[in-house]
Amino acid sequence: MNYLASPPLVVAYALAGSMKVDITRDALGTDQDGNEVFLKDIWPSEAEVNEVVASAIGEDMFSKSYQDVFAGDAQWQSLPVPTGNTFEWDAESTYVRKPPYFEGMGMEPAPVEDIAGARVLAKLGDSVTTDHISPAGAIKADTPAGQYLTEHGVERRDFNSYGSRRGNHEVMIRGTFANIRLRNQIAPGTEGGYTRDFTQDGGPVSFIYDASQNYQAAGIPLVVLAGKEYGSGSSRDWAAKGTALLGVKAVIAESYERIHRSNLIGMGVLPLQFPEGESAESLGLTGEETFSFTGVEELNNGTTPRTVKVTTDTGVEFDAVVRIDTPGEADYYRNGGIMQYVLRNLIRK
Repeated sequence: MNYLASPPLVVAYALAGSMKVDITRDALGTDQDGNEVFLKDIWPSEAEVNEVVASAIGEDMFSKSYQDVFAGDAQWQSLPVPTGNTFEWDAESTYVRKPPYFEGMGMEPAPVEDIAGARVLAKLGDSVTTDHISPAGAIKADTPAGQYLTEHGVERRDFNSYGSRRGNHEVMIRGTFANIRLRNQIAPGTEGGYTRDFTQDGGPVSFIYDASQNYQAAGIPLVVLAGKEYGSGSSRDWAAKGTALLGVKAVIAESYERIHRSNLIGMGVLPLQFPEGESAESLGLTGEETFSFTGVEELNNGTTPRTVKVTTDTGVEFDAVVRIDTPGEADYYRNGGIMQYVLRNLIRK
């Protein structure tokens, strides 16, 4: 176990020689005459503390140390300083790149549309965490993220981690659903960021990122099927950002972790829930179907539908519960996400 204590308490426990003492009651040891010594006997008074501070700390210590705090050393001063009122994005940076969230955004949000002809990017089981969806660990060389960094002149030893490169959406998109322990049920026998690409004849196994790019190029929306507690674990924002940037328009799960469900809405992804007692398995969904969602357009009327009709090309139909739980979340979704909602409101003001 780990313990956190103030420096004086660290000394006191060290004198006692054990953490298994009640230092408010038990003796810490004995003095040279064999008398028991307690914490109250050695704890300094406020006057003693003030005396030491007054004798040991002076104004000159601070003035000398901080007089050049804004000057810095010669190397710091030699760094080029950009001008202007907005951040100058470096097109060559592999750590920080301008994200695409506001590309093509108009002052007024486009009407919400039903989703037609969607394919499954991933069919997942229970307890898929945000770390499964957006890992923070090391970047492997043979993954899309590793290939991207190699193509941009980054040596393998300098790949660093997904967590450290979260400012580069190109890396993070390629890392979404790339956890080496993820098991996508529509690509059986694989472990990691793999799926089947149904834009190709026979639906061959492919990296999730590569398949996503093909789907988006063909104008095909994507959906994720999941089990219970989807998005559990830490509330990692990139789990929702990466999902949206991969072209996923809806997630259908048996249940959600609260924050991840909200984060999906904040990125313009529609969270849906299977009917009570139903699942992808009980409905006979394999992940190879084409999905359509009707009733989403009701959001344009200022209301939130309780359910939407989900149909597949294999004849499966069910009413999925819409997990937009508050009027505020509905506003975010109508705007395409919380960032677009906030920016439009700032401009109006």
